Amino acid sequence: MAEGGPIFSRIVAGVMNWGIWGRQLSTQEMLRLMTQCLELGVSTFDHADIYGHYTTEAEFGAALRLQPNLRADMQLVSKCGIKLVTPNRPHHHIKSYDTSMEHIIWSAEQSLKNLHTDYLDLLLLHRPDVLLHPHDVAEAFTRLRQEGKVRHFGVSNFTPSQFELLHTYFPLITNQVEANMIHLEPFHDGTFDQCLRYRLCPMVWSPLGGGALFRAAADERISRILNTAQTLANKRTGATPDQILLAWLLRHPAKLLPVLGTINIERIAAAVAALHIQLTREEWHELWSASIGKEVD
Repeated sequence: MAEGGPIFSRIVAGVMNWGIWGRQLSTQEMLRLMTQCLELGVSTFDHADIYGHYTTEAEFGAALRLQPNLRADMQLVSKCGIKLVTPNRPHHHIKSYDTSMEHIIWSAEQSLKNLHTDYLDLLLLHRPDVLLHPHDVAEAFTRLRQEGKVRHFGVSNFTPSQFELLHTYFPLITNQVEANMIHLEPFHDGTFDQCLRYRLCPMVWSPLGGGALFRAAADERISRILNTAQTLANKRTGATPDQILLAWLLRHPAKLLPVLGTINIERIAAAVAALHIQLTREEWHELWSASIGKEVD
């Protein structure tokens, strides 16, 4: 991620859809999927405390407990700060954010229990909180690091100014944001520029637009993107448009880390194969132009 920082796999397995918010995998199915990911070199698993209404971490942890030796080969990421209204948190009366020192520490410790691990490789604040005080967050992060419970820290969905504020109080290693061919904001708003400035690798959620890029009722913009991606795929033996779109993200100099939402191991394998597709600068701009609907200025 940063010089001297942690090493994460270039393709990240997002765990949000593994539990009741998605395919409701059994314990054995989760164990099989995490093993298959590791065999492909996908060693980083992206969690959040809220996934599955606060149940998916524990389900993943139950699977990991069956083969605890796998922990040494993986990196576990989790997020905190969102408070959902759910029977699993009866004291939450409305959806809100909480980035207080007490809540961050409590959430991290809950994640450790749920995942059956002694430490998290990375803890992210899930969303910006207007009431966030950087001193309180820095105190929480410092305590968690000193106690060996969390090794590295970052944020998710923060604007560059929000990132900058917290980064001045405590060193962050990433900002996990949405980015894909129909969500170009991080390329424009300074998010990726900031990561390059600090030599940090941003994590990218919804790298293929949450499936929107491949739905049947595609609009004119999506049709342009897919047609261009197909043309570029046709130049490479066995390549597919989704691999081209991942290669487009991977080509960025900030070394983006796509977080995959799929649980289909064939699609995960295809994403790993996209690491070997090198787009030229002109090909990269062909896709950019297809997205914005005109050539670059």
